[in-house]
Amino acid sequence: MDRFPFPADLIHAQQEWHDTYRALAAPRPRRATELRRLLALSARIHGHPFWATLPGRTPAARVELRQRTAADRTQVAA
Repeated sequence: MDRFPFPADLIHAQQEWHDTYRALAAPRPRRATELRRLLALSARIHGHPFWATLPGRTPAARVELRQRTAADRTQVAA
């Protein structure tokens, strides 16, 4: 069971963030486009209303979101 009730749109934004971050490591990526996308996703994640709720106020919530979404993307890629 998950410790934090993350909204679906926040999980999706974090998953997109991981995908975009990985795309920057690809040979000859469209860096300007990917960097703008990464910045927009970072702002959306950072400013999400979930972080103002009681469960979202802990640093552990941010860590769990990153770990949960990174693990999901790794399993999908495998």
